[in-house]
Order: sequence, then C-alpha cells, then structure tokens
Amino acid sequence: MTAKEHPAQSPVIIKKYANRRLYNTSTSAYVTLENLSMMVREGQEFVVYDAKTSEDITRSVLTQIIVEEEQKGGQNLLPIGFLRQLIGFYGGNMQWMVPRYLDYAMKAFTVNQEQLKQNMPAGLGQFFSLAPLEEMSKQNIAIFERAMRMFTPFAEGEGSAEPAPPTAAEPPSNTALKSLTDRLDALQAQLDSLRTTGK
Repeated sequence: MTAKEHPAQSPVIIKKYANRRLYNTSTSAYVTLENLSMMVREGQEFVVYDAKTSEDITRSVLTQIIVEEEQKGGQNLLPIGFLRQLIGFYGGNMQWMVPRYLDYAMKAFTVNQEQLKQNMPAGLGQFFSLAPLEEMSKQNIAIFERAMRMFTPFAEGEGSAEPAPPTAAEPPSNTALKSLTDRLDALQAQLDSLRTTGK
C-alpha cells in the first residue's frame, strides 16, 4: 500500500507524554503507533512533540514505527546488508550526504512506482520483472557515485603512474559543498514536479 496524496495542509500535532501515550490534538484522542502508521500510509502529515519539553521528536517516533513494522512477520523491508551499511555511515565523513541521498532515492522510487506496478504479475504463473527496479537502482547509484567523486582527490585512471605520497585528507571546500547541495535540491525539485504533473 502506498501513501495517498492529500491537499497541502498543516500537519497534525501529536503530543507524547511521560507515560509514552500519544495524544492527537486534532481529534482530542489518544492514539497508538499503529494509528500513526496508518496516517502515514494515508498521506497525512503529522509532527510529534514532547509534551513536557516541546522538543520535536517526530524522527524518533517514525523510527520506532519502522522498528515495530520490521518486527512483524513477513513485512521486512530493510535488508540486513542495507542496515549494516547504514550503520557504517554514522560518524563518517559522508554522513551528512546520506539522508539527502536516501530521501532522493525514495522519491525517485515513488515517482516510478506506476511503472513498477505495470510489471507486476497479472495472475499466477507469471514472473515479476525486476528490470525497471534494477535500472532505477543503477541511476541512483550513478548519482551517488558522481557526488562521491566530487570529494575524491583523483578519479580512477587519472594522475601519475606512481601513487602520490600520503597526505592528510583535505575537507571539501564550502564551494563544493554548496554546489552539491544545489544539485541535490534541483533533483528534488524535478521529482516534486514529476509527482505534481503525474496526479
């Protein structure tokens, strides 16, 4: 099931109390993580605040929903290899880029989901073609690799035959960071435009 598109509106405010209970301020009723999961599937935006400190804890609550969904039998979406690689990015030099890339990749997947549905089996005995999904993955990886090369001193096959003496890695310049950020913003704008015109 995919999230339904809803007209732009203010997100629903959810408050989380010390007893871990979640309160939907728009319906004046307590809700569960399962209720919030259904709201996500229906395309309803919400923000979760700590009732005592007013801290925005939406990220941690959404993460908790994913953990609970992953614990349900037969509903695993996150491969072990992906989880290991994701953990490996924490604390690394490229950690700042990962959220933007994953956000872009998921938006690209959403935009192309209709194409994927057309390749779903219409009945028993037919096979689902992974070709469109593989092509999308290749495109996303290519974009990520190009971004990574912006911070690599020498591209493969370039430079002198003898390796250069080791030097301290230089951090990317502000100009390079801004350039990459602008490119990612442009890609996301294109995806948002495709989603709007495809409605």
